[in-house]
Amino acid sequence: MSEEMYGVLLYYKYAEIPNLDDLLTFYHSNCSSLSLLGRVRLSSRGVNVTVGGNLSSLEIHIEALKAYNSLFHDTDFKLANCHQPLNDKVAQECGFTSLSIRIVDELVTLSSHPLLKSPDISNAGKHLSALDFHSSLHNTNRESPENDLVLLDARNLYETRIGKFHVPNIETLDPQVRQYSDLSSWIDDNGERLKGKNILMYCTGGIRCEMASAYIRSKGAGFENVFQLFGGIQRYLEQFPDGGFFKGKNFVFDHRISVGSSDANVIGTCLICQCSFDDYSSRCRCAYCRMLVLVCGSCQNESTQYVCELCQKQGKVVRSTQLIENGESKSSLPGAEFQNFSSDTMCLPQVPRGDDPRTSRKLRILCLHGFRQNASSFKGRTASLAKKLKKMAEFVFINAPHELPFIYQIPVSELNVNCASSLPPSPPPPLENCKKKFAWFLAPNFDGSSGVDWKVADGPFDALQYQQQTDGYDISVSHLKNVFSQQGPFDGILGFSQGAAMAALISAQQEKLKGEMDFKFVVLCSGFALRMKEMECGPIKCPSLHIFGNEHGKDRQIANQASKELVSLYDSDCSGIVEHDCGHIIPTRSPYIDGIKDFLGRFL
Repeated sequence: MSEEMYGVLLYYKYAEIPNLDDLLTFYHSNCSSLSLLGRVRLSSRGVNVTVGGNLSSLEIHIEALKAYNSLFHDTDFKLANCHQPLNDKVAQECGFTSLSIRIVDELVTLSSHPLLKSPDISNAGKHLSALDFHSSLHNTNRESPENDLVLLDARNLYETRIGKFHVPNIETLDPQVRQYSDLSSWIDDNGERLKGKNILMYCTGGIRCEMASAYIRSKGAGFENVFQLFGGIQRYLEQFPDGGFFKGKNFVFDHRISVGSSDANVIGTCLICQCSFDDYSSRCRCAYCRMLVLVCGSCQNESTQYVCELCQKQGKVVRSTQLIENGESKSSLPGAEFQNFSSDTMCLPQVPRGDDPRTSRKLRILCLHGFRQNASSFKGRTASLAKKLKKMAEFVFINAPHELPFIYQIPVSELNVNCASSLPPSPPPPLENCKKKFAWFLAPNFDGSSGVDWKVADGPFDALQYQQQTDGYDISVSHLKNVFSQQGPFDGILGFSQGAAMAALISAQQEKLKGEMDFKFVVLCSGFALRMKEMECGPIKCPSLHIFGNEHGKDRQIANQASKELVSLYDSDCSGIVEHDCGHIIPTRSPYIDGIKDFLGRFL
């Protein structure tokens, strides 16, 4: 007797879920009893599901869900028979070696500012069946103003590499984003290409178009005519087995990797040799942003780190001798060399991030130390935080550009010693094992020399003196631009004390710095605002988490009120606060670490 046919089931449903806990219990019980594997994401606004198993079990699951709640009666269940996962690596990465059921805030995260309110899904574009979508493309005449139509691909770059719609005389807009959460920024920047047009959107199965089309329509006059392919490319290929206007393969988020039509045309190309190639089963990834890249078998090399076309445009390369271990790039580790193209670098052809949203990835966070610290000391001080966040984030530590002299304070007891005393003064600290100290901002009278010997301080240290220092900002900005160019991309910036003041200034200038320093959020620890014109820009829209000591928090460096004043400069809709009682540190115990994880989790 032959083994029962295996299948994959995909569906989503936007609806108000009356009792989320009950639905969670249903999925745990039903999927486990039917031996279904894959990913189930539930929210108060609906469900998004990709599961695999025996075809008969998947059919039972569909009927059980319809019986459980009438909300699911009109759901578009996409059920396809296929082979069981053959590639263990791909199966594990796509979630088909276990059952993962989670409650999430959003089924898909459109905005790169996820703390801002999502668009109203009821305002989504009009659904077009595969046949109506095809007819619209077929009948459109670009010479006629009333048919001023554009196609908008709502998918990520690695998906569009292997397949997309191509219709003569109709413009197809490919945003070439790394991840879906970057799409809203592209829409903001390209409004003139969309305004006044009939916009036909498409994605893999339809769910991403729901949110993105609502976002476009929310822009008001000139953005009303938005339509979306119901059921996505998958339903279109079912209606048009020869591919119709779709060329290449449809990237899917399960172990099948891609689904093609009867047309065997390959539109993808190898990143290295540019030969025709569209197979992602090797799961090669960019060493910087971890986006999937196409590398044919002849060009694959275990000792090579690949650089995607988007990172190439930013001038990023890495030495081929740096290896990737356990799926993680080592390019940000101490001693890793970043340089221009040379003989031992894998030179990739210049061609015209986001990770697969269903694969795990870590946030890359640039860390800015405080005044009179350095990257090494700050790394030590945040070791506990890095350990608590090791599954979510990778920290990259750098030195500030302004080197400071060695200074020591004469003990008060020696200052009170009678001048006639024969006791010799205490010698300065030894130079051995003393690491250089740096700053982001300097006092106006700083002469720029660090010296090689210890100097006696002019007077008692003022713990708050560096809050009044603003010189050297331009040098620090230039320094950070180089860091982003050579070691980026970064998802966010974490700043501590004076480093937080620097990060705050950068976030206030986020739009101005776009293209040179791209990031999604800042974490400001023991932060304060400097009185500079760059901070006078109205509410700062950059998503931010502010971590500082409360009124009784024993932070003797940065007053509670100073950090609160910094918070007041940010848009309250996209900022969060963690107040603690732990002093001049970043707390890592509960409940503080939970607030930090919750904030960062919104960007994964």
